[in-house]
Amino acid sequence: MNQIAKSISLEILEKKKQNDIYVIAHYYQRDEIQDIADFVGDSYAMALAARNSDSSVILVAGVDFMAETAAILCPGRTVLSPEPAATCPMANSITADKIIRYREEHPDCIVVTYVNTPADVKAVSDVCCTSSNAERIIRKLPADKEIFFVPDQNLAANIANRLGRNLDAYPSFCPIHNLVTEASIKELKEKFPQAEVLVHPECKPEILELADYAGSTAGILNHVVEAEGRDFIIGTECGIFHPILKACPEKNLILASEKLICPNMKSITLDKILNSIVERQTVITVPEEVRQKAVLALEKMISMAS
Repeated sequence: MNQIAKSISLEILEKKKQNDIYVIAHYYQRDEIQDIADFVGDSYAMALAARNSDSSVILVAGVDFMAETAAILCPGRTVLSPEPAATCPMANSITADKIIRYREEHPDCIVVTYVNTPADVKAVSDVCCTSSNAERIIRKLPADKEIFFVPDQNLAANIANRLGRNLDAYPSFCPIHNLVTEASIKELKEKFPQAEVLVHPECKPEILELADYAGSTAGILNHVVEAEGRDFIIGTECGIFHPILKACPEKNLILASEKLICPNMKSITLDKILNSIVERQTVITVPEEVRQKAVLALEKMISMAS
């Protein structure tokens, strides 16, 4: 970190303390942003951290649906986004109207919605999930019920394969995780035959078949930290390298593809966070009618995942 970045970081640390601002960041954020955050985690852990925080202001260093989730779970508190244009293409692929139309044709279905979705989509869902708890939640749903899983077709297929249960998946995927290919995994495995292959379940099913471990971002982090091996081929966004190497710098991490960089996550900078704190911008709000419905799906997720 250069001197300018260090100076901005110190100013952020001072001002967030003075103003009772709790900063939560995703593992895919830039290294320097993870370092100034009060909490760093995956989307599920971020949701819990927001809900459990005592601070009057929560700044979310993540894409828009993450800030919305904090606003849904934390009524009465101010939720800030340092870059409201940071979004998720997969989340934006599904709309509330599409779910409503599906329900009209399948009135007895259960709608399971990935948290990577807008607030109004959560509001017309039965239960939310994350990559870390989706399998656990679906196991608890009635076996005779049809499940409409939105919006990640890869996560849905991978869960269906593990559970031996059919899921009707909305056709969309993470444009970053979908870049991991069989060819790249096999090529890296030839170069590093002793390496474990760890991938995110947003990758294609054929990628999971080549993996030694598939799990959420936090799951990948914990697996590396606890593993005895030294070499790991990592199939998720490159930001996860920072917390892993902070915990165990002796590990050798190999990115499954050089393209595993989320431009939306990386669009957030220290400058933007400082400006957000000073100017109290941008405040993220969710209409109360939508929030009251969306919080039911989120709280059901938290309850079923425990």
